[in-house]
Amino acid sequence: MEHLNLSESEWRRKLTPEQYHVLREAGTERAFAGALTDNKADGIYRCAACANELFDSADKFDSGSGWPSFTQPLAEDSVTDHSDRSHGMVRTETRCARCDSHLGHVFPDGPPPTGLRYCMNSVALEFRPRKA
Repeated sequence: MEHLNLSESEWRRKLTPEQYHVLREAGTERAFAGALTDNKADGIYRCAACANELFDSADKFDSGSGWPSFTQPLAEDSVTDHSDRSHGMVRTETRCARCDSHLGHVFPDGPPPTGLRYCMNSVALEFRPRKA
């Protein structure tokens, strides 16, 4: 996968202030505030910064957390995981593999078959319905 490298000024022009805060500064949107939290449509979730395909709606589930949650990424190389020791916690941060934008975190408390919960920020995602 070709890596996308933009300057911070280019990212600021491309993204809304909220998207920039989440995607480039590793911020978090408020729980239950995201437009995609309750989305049940069939399709693909892409990175809002670079349109990299990240998650399939077939792997989305209602975790009750207030953020869109998935059991696995669309492909092994869609996302990368990184240790996050911010806010006095140890978590695993999930970033887009193409542009290195912050998407959310992955936790080991999801349902089968993976047991994982990829808890993503809605503002970091763009939903594209599957073509019939």
